[in-house]
Amino acid sequence: MVITFTVLLVLTSLLLILLILLHKGRGGGLSDMFGGGVSSGLGGSSVAERNLDRITVGAGVIWFACIVALGLLLKAGS
Repeated sequence: MVITFTVLLVLTSLLLILLILLHKGRGGGLSDMFGGGVSSGLGGSSVAERNLDRITVGAGVIWFACIVALGLLLKAGS
């Protein structure tokens, strides 16, 4: 079980790094390179940016749950 959570933690960590780099900062970001730079002026952010936000938050929740689960499993094992 510990190995499963460790692998999931590594995968979500790498996914979070990628997703955060894709976000648009003040001057753009890597998302501009992949076509995410086109946004509507009405809403302030495009649909792609909002979906990227949702995916990033979801990956962050999974990452946090893996940290808590690993902590509890390692505490119970010792």
